[in-house]
Amino acid sequence: MTRPPFGFGPSGDSEESGDPADPLAALGNTPDLSAMLHQLGDLLSGETGPVNWQVARQSAMAVIGADAGTTGAEASEVADAIRLADLWLDPVTSLPSGVTSTEAWSRRRWLEATREAWSELVEPVAAQVSGAMGQAIPEEMRSMAAPLIGVMTQVGGLIFGGQVGQALGTLATEVVASTDIGIPLGPSGVAALLPESIRAFGEGLAVPADQVRLFIALREAAHQRLFGHVPWLRGHLFSAVRSYAEGITIDSSRLEDLVGTVDPSDPESLQRALGEGLFEPTASPSQQAALERLETALALVEGWVDLTTAAAASASLPSFGALQETMRRRRATGGPAERTFATLVGLELRPRRARDAAELWQALEQRRGVDGRDAIWEHPDLLPSATDLDDPQGWAERGPDDTLDLSALDDD
Repeated sequence: MTRPPFGFGPSGDSEESGDPADPLAALGNTPDLSAMLHQLGDLLSGETGPVNWQVARQSAMAVIGADAGTTGAEASEVADAIRLADLWLDPVTSLPSGVTSTEAWSRRRWLEATREAWSELVEPVAAQVSGAMGQAIPEEMRSMAAPLIGVMTQVGGLIFGGQVGQALGTLATEVVASTDIGIPLGPSGVAALLPESIRAFGEGLAVPADQVRLFIALREAAHQRLFGHVPWLRGHLFSAVRSYAEGITIDSSRLEDLVGTVDPSDPESLQRALGEGLFEPTASPSQQAALERLETALALVEGWVDLTTAAAASASLPSFGALQETMRRRRATGGPAERTFATLVGLELRPRRARDAAELWQALEQRRGVDGRDAIWEHPDLLPSATDLDDPQGWAERGPDDTLDLSALDDD
């Protein structure tokens, strides 16, 4: 028999354990469910918590595979590209540079450098799902099922660790910069590019490598300006994910049906049940609102970056138009950001929203100038809504309420 999934491991050899590779064999044929669950709990080992990050890291590294790291020459190229990008951005935005240092990251370095941010994003979702599973058990059965709840919490951590690791490993092979998915994942002020992924991005484009690098550097530097000088923005994005997590519930009848299909002597039956949606939450109205808020904010960030980088480089970077179109196609066909949020959060990003947002920022700039456009970032209450993105020109004409007293508003 193959080793059971989700990181189950033997607690040690004994005459009663049978096959040491099969931890469930240690349970024997005991009819005492409570005793069986206690023994199963003893067999689980490793990290505790909503996500098993040891499993996540192992899964991600397996997906990434061999990693040659980065060279000193690549680090110098990244620094030069970011420096030039910042110079080009200065005339087209009122937000100053947000870069305090530059780094060239390998894919494995990206995984390590963004670990803390992923923990903040993913753990609330995983914790809420685990808690919702416990709440789905009838109250009169909870004391008897306490061992089961504990086991399922650990199993859930292993499952989420595997899911997160697979997603992050795939993402690590695709992202080209620390802010590529529109959320600040790396250390504050560190502008980081991934040379290996940038080379892959430029394959088949017939564009010189230095121009591809400069295009990505422009986007990274523009993102850093936003995240460095709009202090509420990071919290605004992350709180939308937390709000989504708070609304997670489990369909107790579906949980009961799926648990009924699990054969305690067959670990693979548990894996099959989980694959059939045991952990799939049903989106509530509050969750839909949180996801809409996240999608709108991400679209506004990407639209602003698209507009400012075009203004900064369209006349100086000959290949800018082709590279921008490649980035848009990447987004439209399901780029790293789209797949990441669909897998880990449940949000299906709509690429058109970024184009709508860019149109809105451009229309606002035409009416109010660069300073007036960027002033919208002063407070989240000034941001356009999802409905406003449906009519970019109309919102630009109406604009935010000019009489709004920002001193009376509390930051997120």
